[in-house]
Amino acid sequence: MSQSHLAAPGAAPTGGDRPDTPSIQRERRKVVAASIIGTTIEWYDFFIYAFAANLVLAQLFFEPAGPGMMQILSLVTIGLSFLFRPLGAFLAGHFGDKLGRRPMLVITLLLMGIATTGIGFLPTYDTIGMAAPIILIFLRILQGLSAGGEWGGAVLMSVEHAAVRKRGLYGIFPQLGVPFGMLLASAMLALMQQIAPGDAFLAWGWRVPFLFSLVLIVVGFVIRSSVEESPVFTEMAQTKQQESAPIARVFKNHTPLIIICALFFAGNNAVGYMLTGGYVQGLASRPEDQGGLGYPPVQVQLAVLTAAVVWALSTLVAGILTDRFGRKPVVTVGWFVQAAGIIPLFQFVITGGVAGVLMGTCLLAIGLGLTYGPQAVWYAESFPASVRYSGISISYAIGGILGGAFAPTIAQLLLQGFGSTWAIVGYLLLMTAIGFVATSFLKDRTGVPLDHEFEQSGAWASWRPGVSDAQTANGA
Repeated sequence: MSQSHLAAPGAAPTGGDRPDTPSIQRERRKVVAASIIGTTIEWYDFFIYAFAANLVLAQLFFEPAGPGMMQILSLVTIGLSFLFRPLGAFLAGHFGDKLGRRPMLVITLLLMGIATTGIGFLPTYDTIGMAAPIILIFLRILQGLSAGGEWGGAVLMSVEHAAVRKRGLYGIFPQLGVPFGMLLASAMLALMQQIAPGDAFLAWGWRVPFLFSLVLIVVGFVIRSSVEESPVFTEMAQTKQQESAPIARVFKNHTPLIIICALFFAGNNAVGYMLTGGYVQGLASRPEDQGGLGYPPVQVQLAVLTAAVVWALSTLVAGILTDRFGRKPVVTVGWFVQAAGIIPLFQFVITGGVAGVLMGTCLLAIGLGLTYGPQAVWYAESFPASVRYSGISISYAIGGILGGAFAPTIAQLLLQGFGSTWAIVGYLLLMTAIGFVATSFLKDRTGVPLDHEFEQSGAWASWRPGVSDAQTANGA
């Protein structure tokens, strides 16, 4: 497999083609730290809302709708933010391909922090009436805008800085933000439910995890501001070859690819949102008179925290394997492992108590890591440099709508409609099958040169593993 290509005479090497000097190694370590810490903070903010929506926001902001409907409305607000992810992806993708990856990472982080902290200060329905749910929805929309633009920038900063042979490994660092964010959110909720149990958690304890975001944002801002711009974008900026309308171009030339990538993510995201969307936690820990199983909330959060660790380890393993065996083989195996974790999930949860929650969520987390870990690098290698930020961000955002946006709501409606969790299992297996089919159509481009010069050479579209770049450019 070709691992690099020859730069034009006098051109500075970019991306994975740069010499592995001590200064570049230091910069790569900074990028890794910024990717993990930044995305962990972003997803902590995003997930803390989802967990709270399953536990307390229905009572605090939607109680006048009645016992059944207030829970549905609360879950709908989780998915509502996904509808605004494409707008965030359009904006961040457009400016990320024109102005740079790093500025968008800083802006999206600040936007998420402002929205999350705002929720922590927001008065409830009992205090300000209908204004409370309206403002809550607005702040959740801001979270969606941020999440829509943040992921693509974090991925490109990691992958475009990486050496070619380690792209899969570097690509998993922003992916680790999801299980780490879930871990941190679960830990914070478990801590606050221990410190302020029962009525105290409902009165003020739920606010602390949201307000804690302010501290995290300061840390993330300092770290992300210190990282150098992606070498791929630096090359385009130096030669003034940024795409003037990247959104229009990516849809004109790559719409089928966007659809395939979106369905790929949907297959993972719908299943993952049983955990990250807080559905399993809510089902397990809500009182029985509110449709839950009545398990101790702190113990449930700790069980899911353990599942987050398993998810992170599985993601890390997937990144290592994908550099050795390629993107498609690892993800293909991952879909079967994910399906195997779906089938017994709710039986474990319903019949096994807290231990069942632990077992079911940990088994599910293995497959989630295998299908999510390689996604970042596979996306990055699928789109050319000039529209890469736009392409991967839009694919991710659309996949989020098709997958996780309303997965908890759909699960709850299926449970209420059929009276059985097997209906939810069927839905999750269907989404997994969609992801499997999508990845079967997605080309494995492991090792393709990512820089703009290679795109300009005309060899990007015809490149394939195992053929030298010179042969590809000559039509071999």
